Amino acid sequence: MHDQTYDAERAARLVALLRALAARIAHLADDRELLAAGPELLKMMGDARSELFHYEVRVTYDTPEVAESRRIVERARQQSESLTFDDRADQEGEPWRNGGI
Repeated sequence: MHDQTYDAERAARLVALLRALAARIAHLADDRELLAAGPELLKMMGDARSELFHYEVRVTYDTPEVAESRRIVERARQQSESLTFDDRADQEGEPWRNGGI
């Protein structure tokens, strides 16, 4: 289960990774240094890209409990849409009756 969710500690590491990449780029003094650091930057960007992918996938992952809750709510919504109310039952103050007595 832990591998399928993205906890606060891992999110903090991702933020640090992105900030380190930004700091490294900002630290390079001129265009020549920036271009010369290509291999290093590619590695850093690859690491960041991989971790960002994991973040996107796992931050949207529904745990089994959440998935079950969504299923129950959707089922209830579908059932409520399929109900037909009897006008007579509505007049008697019992709108939950389906089809009358």
